[in-house]
Amino acid sequence: MLKYEVEAADRVFHALADANRRAVIERLTRGPATVSELAAHLGVTVAAMVQHLRVLQDSELVRSEKAGRVRTCQIDPAGLRNAEAWLQHQRMEWEHHLDRLGALLDDRTKESGS
Repeated sequence: MLKYEVEAADRVFHALADANRRAVIERLTRGPATVSELAAHLGVTVAAMVQHLRVLQDSELVRSEKAGRVRTCQIDPAGLRNAEAWLQHQRMEWEHHLDRLGALLDDRTKESGS
């Protein structure tokens, strides 16, 4: 796995480690929302929400657009693809190791049964 892919996955997992940011993601799965709406939903200040959104945007989980004075946020699937790629790589590595272990155990069973 390439270094930038691992770093991208690190940013996603860091972003999702916080319960408030996970709540933002859950809320945005129902559709776009303004920063003020998200702050009210979580019961935090707009300033705190901006900090959470910065982390979510850096991880490519959320993107936002500004129209006048209103910033609207929505889900950005790129970040989830980064995490999914990392998890897929890990799954394939472990399956390979378990297949090798299974083959080794099969060989030992055959040797002891002969």
